[in-house]
Parts: sequence; C-alpha cells; structure tokens
Amino acid sequence: MIREAERLARLPGYPLGEVPAIKRRLLEQGRDVIDLGAGDNDTPPPAPVVRALQQAVEDPALSKYGFQQGLVEFRRATTRYMERRFGQRFDPMSEVLPLIGSKEGIAHLPFAVLDPGEPAIVPEPGYQAYLGGTLLAGGEPFVVRLEAARDFLLELDELPAPLLRRARVVFLNYPNNPTAATAPMDYLERTVAACRRHDIVLAYDNAYCDLTFDGYVAPSIFQVAGAREVAIEYFSLSKSFSMTGWRLGWAAGSPGLIAALTRVKTYTDTGPFLALQRAGVEALDHAETLVAPLRDELQRRRDAGVGALRDAGFRVTVPKGAMYLWVPLPPGIASEPFARKALEDEAVVILPGKALGAAGEGYFRAALTVPPARVREAIERLGRVLERMREEVVAQTA
Repeated sequence: MIREAERLARLPGYPLGEVPAIKRRLLEQGRDVIDLGAGDNDTPPPAPVVRALQQAVEDPALSKYGFQQGLVEFRRATTRYMERRFGQRFDPMSEVLPLIGSKEGIAHLPFAVLDPGEPAIVPEPGYQAYLGGTLLAGGEPFVVRLEAARDFLLELDELPAPLLRRARVVFLNYPNNPTAATAPMDYLERTVAACRRHDIVLAYDNAYCDLTFDGYVAPSIFQVAGAREVAIEYFSLSKSFSMTGWRLGWAAGSPGLIAALTRVKTYTDTGPFLALQRAGVEALDHAETLVAPLRDELQRRRDAGVGALRDAGFRVTVPKGAMYLWVPLPPGIASEPFARKALEDEAVVILPGKALGAAGEGYFRAALTVPPARVREAIERLGRVLERMREEVVAQTA
C-alpha cells in the first residue's frame, strides 16, 4: 500500500475544498447561487492587457522556457511600478524575481530559509500558503492569533523570547486577508526593528496594496528604514487587475533573499509564461489608470455590503482595504454550520472563519466578487439564515 508522507497528514483541509461540488449540484437544480467565497472577482481583465497577451502569444520566442530570469522587460516594469508607487528603487536583475502568482513564491520561501524543525511565525486566521509552505518545507509553524481587540496586528515583541531567538521567518499581510485590516507605519517600523534584532526574515504579502478605499494608501514594507536587511515583499497582478487565473506576480528584496528563492524555484518550475510577462508589462506600466475603475467598483460593493449587513443584524467594521468583509457572528453560532446553511438553504457561498484557522471561528468572510445589487441580495439571504439560527439557539436554551 502506498504511504503518504507525514507532512501531508499535517496539512489542514484546504478552504472551499468541497464547495465546487455543492455549488454545481445547486446550479443543476436551477438554484440562483451567489458566490462570495473565493476572492475571484467577476470583472474582466483590462482590455489593453488582454490585447497585449493576444499579440504576445503570436510571438514564437515567447513560447520558449522563461526560466527564472523570465522576461527582462517584465522585471524592469516591476521596478518602474515600485519606484512610481512607493518611491523605492530596485535592481531589476538582482532584487526582483518573477513568480507564477505570488502564492507559489510565498509557499516556496520556507524551503529557502527554514531548516527542518525551525519555527516560522504564522498569523491566524491567514492565507493558507503561509502554513502550508512551512509544513511542506519541514518547518514548525508557531501560530499567532489575530484579534479584533488588537486591530488584527501581529506584535512580534510580545512573543516568547526563546521563540524569537529560533524563528527564521514571519509572514505578514496588510491589507489583510481575511480580516481586511491595515497596518499603520509605526507598527511596520517596530516590526522591522524586531526582525532586525532577531535576524528574522519578514515575508510581507502585499497582494492588496492597490485595493484601498476612502483615500487610504497602503505602503510597501520597504518604505520602512532598514527593511531591506530583512524583508522580502510579494506582489500580485491577480486581484488588482482581475487576472487571478493568469498566475503572475513577483517578489522584491535583497539580492541574497532573491537568490535563495531563485535557487529553490530553479528546481521546481521554469517561471511564468513569457507571453504573460509581456502582458504584465502593459498592466504595470499603466497600473494607475487600469486599477482605478476596479478600486471604485470594490468600494461601491463594500458600501453596499456594509449597509446590508447592518440592516440584516450583523456587526461589521468598514474596511479600508482588500476585497473582503470579515463579519463576526453572534455568540452561540459557529461559522461552519452557518456557512453550510447559507449554501444549502439560501445558495450563498461564503467562507467560514474556521476554514482559515481556529482563530477565525466566530466569523465569516464575504468576498466582494459580485455587483452591489447582488452583494445586497446575498446578505439579505444571510440575514434569513442568521434569524433562523438565532431562533434555534433560543429554543435550545429555553
């Protein structure tokens, strides 16, 4: 009998794993399903980027292996974007690495910086690539709960001193998935300082940096003095340009960290499709113009969602970034039963907080992936689920 590796047994079930089959069954039954589960927007990629890809696939040279160097034009476009956006200059050849979406670069980092048994500091709830990459690399995740009372910030200096002496990497993500929390500069400054004191690599996942609202502008970690000594920052074209399935992103950091990640990837992949990188040049060189319409639409969806949630009896904080609503449930109502009833009874897909770690229990995540009217409709249905479950709780305690 074939035996799976022990590391696979340590991996938790992946969020949304069973949802596609249930969703397909409901659609076959003629149900009107509204999917607020995965962070996969319904808006199309920008037309100029699509045209750039169409032209690029006609070039036979762009169907060859890209290897880790990739398309030099794309490397240069990432550095132009970062200089315009954050005022930070990077060498396109030694301080940038094209990725097959930021997820794979995040998951591969532990292979470059962790030896077996060494700790990685992982936020919970959080993106599963942080935990999964650590476990697959043989590292030991030290899970830190993100709490509303602490603005969902992970404070390194409050962790045990023996852990900080042994930890090799910490994963941070602001604007945050799933909580939509943002990080003030003074927090980033003390976090960088702590990483420098303890020689901890700071893996900063900045996938939502351009999806911000109400005038808030998300920073790069490299706008903090000293960050280049310890940080590697991840960027993605998935969310900001509605290019989730295209799988294109990049990492930026010191030559040493980029070289280490490059070496790992040399043994696992041959880089993103070169024609995609050519289209990525078009996206990044016109990012300010191309992202603005999506950002405005997401703000309309956010406003519709927040208003509908409050009308339906939920409490919710108005997020300043990302593309999610992180919604607390009343006491006595668990997230997984709520999400299952939402899907089975009302044909609404949401992500139960527990799917993103035990610290997510008591919440659900709604992605702003459909137009405002559909967001309101979905939340009205969730309100009906909440009312029925509240009645059940009262009946059980009577």
